[in-house]
Amino acid sequence: MEDHVYKVVRLVGSSETGVEDAIQNAITKASASIRNMRWFEVIETRGHIENNRVKHYQVTLSVGFKIE
Repeated sequence: MEDHVYKVVRLVGSSETGVEDAIQNAITKASASIRNMRWFEVIETRGHIENNRVKHYQVTLSVGFKIE
């Protein structure tokens, strides 16, 4: 079995439609410059309120990617 070494980075994603989209937006954008992403962990969830309604969802993620 091959040993794996990972680097962990922190990302923040946002979306007007929901937490899942905020996660996907962060991962999709990061994939343009980070290869071999393997896992994520949601660290924090928050949002922005405007006119007594949720305007944006925002999530902070730790993302692990395999070192080549």
